[in-house]
Amino acid sequence: MTTRSMRLYLASAVLCCVVYFFVPADTWAQTGLAVGIGYLAVAAIAVGVRRRRPVGQGAWWWFAAGLFCNATGQVVEVIYTRVLHDDSWPSPAVYVYFALYPCLIAGAVHLSWIRTSWRNWTAMVDATTIATGFGLLTWVFIIGPAVGAPHVDLGTQLWGVLFPAGDILLIAMMVRLLLGGGTRNASFRLLTASLLVFLAGDVAWAVINQIAWDPPTAVQRILSTNYFVAYLLMGAAALHPSVREIGERATTPERGLSRRLLVVLTAASLIAPGLLAMELLRGRVVDGLAIVISSIALFLLVITRMAQLLREIDTQAQQLRLLARVDELTGLPNRRSWASELPQAIERARRDRTPLVVAMLDLDYFKKFNDEFGHPAGDRLLKGAAAAWTAELRAVDQLARYGGEEFIVLLPGAAGAEAVEILARLRAATPAGQSFSAGAAVWNGAETSDELVARADQALYEAKAAGRRQTVVAAVHEVV
Repeated sequence: MTTRSMRLYLASAVLCCVVYFFVPADTWAQTGLAVGIGYLAVAAIAVGVRRRRPVGQGAWWWFAAGLFCNATGQVVEVIYTRVLHDDSWPSPAVYVYFALYPCLIAGAVHLSWIRTSWRNWTAMVDATTIATGFGLLTWVFIIGPAVGAPHVDLGTQLWGVLFPAGDILLIAMMVRLLLGGGTRNASFRLLTASLLVFLAGDVAWAVINQIAWDPPTAVQRILSTNYFVAYLLMGAAALHPSVREIGERATTPERGLSRRLLVVLTAASLIAPGLLAMELLRGRVVDGLAIVISSIALFLLVITRMAQLLREIDTQAQQLRLLARVDELTGLPNRRSWASELPQAIERARRDRTPLVVAMLDLDYFKKFNDEFGHPAGDRLLKGAAAAWTAELRAVDQLARYGGEEFIVLLPGAAGAEAVEILARLRAATPAGQSFSAGAAVWNGAETSDELVARADQALYEAKAAGRRQTVVAAVHEVV
């Protein structure tokens, strides 16, 4: 299946939509076109899944099942109304139409599950907040009037609740899908556009039914064409080459609290007090219980979201503190961490009257290695050396990256000869056939940490000047 084939499918579907708009209303030709557009989208999804082999094929089969049911509902409705002359409500076609909702919701859930961790409670709280706000609107303006309408049988009231409830759940799953991580390629955008168009059509019909308006034929055709556009977009999403990646596991962090999302969450949270204010202005509170329940739910969701944000801030602060003290490449303590640890080690040596050695290590000819093998190889050498040296050190020793190809090691309880022996083991373990020069300084019992490091650094300079690949122990400055 090529992009050219996808364009052919789009052209065919658009042509059917245009022809549908002009054929006589309530005819077999019009019904055939409507059903054909739906089945054409189902076929496009089937072909796309079979040819593209996307990750998470189950989601697409759910979407195809939903479109098939929605299109088939028109066939069932025509059979009952035109062939059997049965105008009873609810007709069997309603059951087939309604199957669209659980199928689309199941597909969205499946896709969210494979793209990101379903246990992302932050995205779930955001989706629940938005769905709760819109759910209250739906109750006040659609479900409540349908349930409380006089002289309406129970079956009609039930379907008046189920269809809006399906829309609310679909909104929640869409928000969860949009807030999760994962690629947002062309196929993903076409799919979400299709779901939005479905919802837009449902909202339009809900408003029409609420105001008891009998729209003219032209308006009804436009609204029907709206669903055909949703069919078309979903079929195109399955045929697009990028459908292969739409279900891949997210490798980037899931999206945080953006300004746009903050505006949406704020609007959803203000729906309950807004509706209450509107009813108070009218002088009669009709939906007080629903508003109270929704307000409590939204309040708890906002508190939960705040707790999540505080937890994220605390986690990020801990990560920043860790990054400030750990070298990102090697995982060793960095120079800042070393600067705080060395004075403590000196104080312990002073208290316990034990020897202490600081050694500076510098990889020999590291720049030449980088120029010959490339910087990625240089990074691998630094990481490998850090791991190999750490394995050779004693449990009490501490290795840190001082900067560039320079490392510094703290050897508590070691004298000069023992320090040279330890450094020889480290030199032998250096990977990639490389070596290092080292300068060691034994603490004289009085000097500061800066003075001790300066002597080790001077000894390192002497080791490099003497031909590298050796250790020089600095002369001990006698305490006067």
